[in-house]
Amino acid sequence: MTPILETKDLCKFYGSGENLVKAVDHINLQIMQGEYAAIIGKSGSGKSTLLHLLGGLENPTSGEIWIDGQNIENFSGEDLSALRRRKIGFIFQAFNLIPSLNVWENIVLPIGLDGRKADENFVKDILRTLNMEHKAHALPNTLSGGQQQRCAIARAIAAKPSIILADEPTGNLDTKNSDEVISLLKLSAKKYGQTLVVITHNEDIAQMADRVITLEDGKLV
Repeated sequence: MTPILETKDLCKFYGSGENLVKAVDHINLQIMQGEYAAIIGKSGSGKSTLLHLLGGLENPTSGEIWIDGQNIENFSGEDLSALRRRKIGFIFQAFNLIPSLNVWENIVLPIGLDGRKADENFVKDILRTLNMEHKAHALPNTLSGGQQQRCAIARAIAAKPSIILADEPTGNLDTKNSDEVISLLKLSAKKYGQTLVVITHNEDIAQMADRVITLEDGKLV
């Protein structure tokens, strides 16, 4: 198996002197293609920072990040954006939906930005699975928190990325919906050979993973 995500001596520090915060502290990590990895740890342990680094959303203080065999250190902003659009689906706690676009438009927007055509049958299938078919033409401000979360999840899966990075993807959902969402993510990952990296506080979700990665004070435990 080949690593699709890899970090080498990765560090992300904020502040200086007495105020120095080592959010990610010399982490060496390999995540294999097709793996479902759960990242757990207390609040402030560096989980979200690590996820942002893995997705090329933040620059490290030092160390290397490899995505699908490429060291992203010398990528231009444009190259990095293209890599993210094509390879990575992000699911954040903040849904980052565009208020003036309806659910369908929000889902297919990133695909269009990459100059590709959305697979309409696939998007319909995702909406069906997420019980959001009837909301395809609704604007985000008319949706509940849980429905907005599902829209964000559909957007991440719709582009068929190699990697899905999810920060507390079920944080706004009840237990039944949480289980369904994780099942959908796992199903999508299996069907399309995707790698799934999920930050979670939910023990059940962590136990469904192939591997649990524990962070404490920016370090791997």
